[in-house]
Amino acid sequence: MSDDVELLIAGGGLIGQLLGVACAGSGLAVAIVDRQDPAALLADDFDGRSSAISYGSHKVLDAVRLWQEIAPDAEPIREIRVADGDSPLFLHYDHRELESGVPLGYIVENRILRRGLIDRVRSLPNLQFLAPLAVETVSTSALGATAALSDGRQIRARLVAAADGRESPLRHAVGIQTVEWQYPQTGIVTTVRHQRPHQGIAVEHFLPAGPFAILPMTGNRSSIVWTERAELAPRLVDLSNAAFAAELAARFGDFLGAVEPIGPHWTYPLNLLLAEKYVATRLALIGEAAHTIHPIAGQGLNLGIRDVAALAELVIDARRLGLDIGDETVLLRYQQWRRFDALALAAVTDSLNRLFSNSLRPVQLARDFGLAAVNRFPPLKRLLMRDAMGIVGDLPRLVRGEPL
Repeated sequence: MSDDVELLIAGGGLIGQLLGVACAGSGLAVAIVDRQDPAALLADDFDGRSSAISYGSHKVLDAVRLWQEIAPDAEPIREIRVADGDSPLFLHYDHRELESGVPLGYIVENRILRRGLIDRVRSLPNLQFLAPLAVETVSTSALGATAALSDGRQIRARLVAAADGRESPLRHAVGIQTVEWQYPQTGIVTTVRHQRPHQGIAVEHFLPAGPFAILPMTGNRSSIVWTERAELAPRLVDLSNAAFAAELAARFGDFLGAVEPIGPHWTYPLNLLLAEKYVATRLALIGEAAHTIHPIAGQGLNLGIRDVAALAELVIDARRLGLDIGDETVLLRYQQWRRFDALALAAVTDSLNRLFSNSLRPVQLARDFGLAAVNRFPPLKRLLMRDAMGIVGDLPRLVRGEPL
């Protein structure tokens, strides 16, 4: 059996495209299949979200030659201030406390990431982007995998990567179970303009309904990730522009002067999802098909980027040795490498959300003193900073900034 491609990726979002670029850039024949028209993906109003790109994820993007296209529109995060409501006790991360002095991360609009990725996809002759199409079914054997597409054609591959989101049809099709629950919260996302410069400082206020994050963007702008009670969020976003701006300003505060929402605002349901397995016969789950976590730490996309870095490394190394990239040994190594990271981060974000999203006075006092204690213990604080930067643990080569 001859293959049409070596790697087939179902889902052409940020994670699916990044995997395609990483593997095709190292010589693999790759096809990405996505339901969305690429023109719609590039529309300014497609997605109002921005993403926190950790320092480790920045190194991945740089290693696959994407960062140079993104850098002019990326705002470095130089400091992070974490406060619990009106408490005078807080936690302060500052990049100058690290020997390297590098930024803690960057804030980049998703549309900028998509534009850079799609331009890179189009530049690689061994990477096909097939859209708008869907992978209807995948059949597997000892020889390979065959995917049936919605237009009737079939594509044969050594390995299929499911980057098809939290509802992943391919995950359901192979019977991989999940542990999941819905948070009684909704994320409200918008962008604001403010009078004074933010100085590259990200702020996270913990309010009774959930975290309210202020993330520095280029110019005098910030991205807002506002976690609100699920029953209240629809009423807030249905307010008049003036009333919505007043509700937002009440939570934002006046430390950057007058605040004005610019552009529309969106809502996203918040949930936790963990796949019980990351692999099946000739199939690997990546990104939200494998895990979805609470946005309290801004680590969801970074978790998926580390999936890409690990899977790409294992696939490329197997191919260079003349091995089958869809072999069970390769896939089980990927699962072993990535599951602990996702489980640990899901547990941390879930616990933090439960700890901080309440107004019980004894709990509030305990967590405030906890923040202050970490702030006054530099070795622990530096370790937590490095962990948030994505540069702790068994790191794939791309996360270390090394080429595949």
